Amino acid sequence: MAHRVFLVTGCSTGFGSHLVQEVIDQGDICVATARNPDQLKFNNTSDKEDIEYAFTQALKKFNRVDVVVNNAGYGLAGPFEEVDEQLARTQMDVNFFGLIAVTRKAMSVMREQKPPGGVIQQVTSIGGQTGVPLFSIYCASKWAVEGFTEALSKEVKPEWNIKFTCVEPGGFRTDWAGRSMKFPEKRHPAYDHLDAKEKMGARHGTQAGDPKKGGKAMYQLAVMKDPPLRMVIGSDAYSSIQGKLKDYSELYGRPDMKKLAYSTDVDGWKQPE
Repeated sequence: MAHRVFLVTGCSTGFGSHLVQEVIDQGDICVATARNPDQLKFNNTSDKEDIEYAFTQALKKFNRVDVVVNNAGYGLAGPFEEVDEQLARTQMDVNFFGLIAVTRKAMSVMREQKPPGGVIQQVTSIGGQTGVPLFSIYCASKWAVEGFTEALSKEVKPEWNIKFTCVEPGGFRTDWAGRSMKFPEKRHPAYDHLDAKEKMGARHGTQAGDPKKGGKAMYQLAVMKDPPLRMVIGSDAYSSIQGKLKDYSELYGRPDMKKLAYSTDVDGWKQPE
């Protein structure tokens, strides 16, 4: 088949850089965007600073965009009461509102190109499925992406052929837990039992995940004929999601929980056929 055209955000380091290299190694085409374009060092790759410009140039040069990977984002770590409103809003602006802006443009392009279609891959986190202490706002941003994407996947017409996948990484040895991580400036005296910097510093470089292998997995998901709506990557993420499924099953499988849920219906109400 013809070369696929990828557009990947957040390519300076980590997953983005490895995914771009995998795309190139597989013989496909990549338009790479990054906050620091000087760090983009891929052979035969176009580096773009602005999303609108990136899409415009992709269409101008290649006539279509087949895969968009929303990889830009960062982690904010600290007890919730140490996180001020501005830190929280910035986290949501980058991880959620930035992503939906790219998604809006990608959908328009994919719906209108001939033939229509493409894959929009949202890089979320296992923290988008399970709550992680010290990451309340980060998790909120990733849960937001998960809910947004699931709802969006049910709005598109089949003939548009636009597919969505939330990629949910566990811990990988990227800069996410190192230089890229943000922390509140002031400590809260009530949280002397939690030290985000110390905890993340100890974890950095010891995670299970290999970023290069993560990039390969993301590529495999992107080129599947029928990609899943969600997929964890990393053995720790897989184990975590299995635990979450078990918790859900035990909770919602309880007869008393079902009885409580049903007790709130209007008398005589029946679910539509």
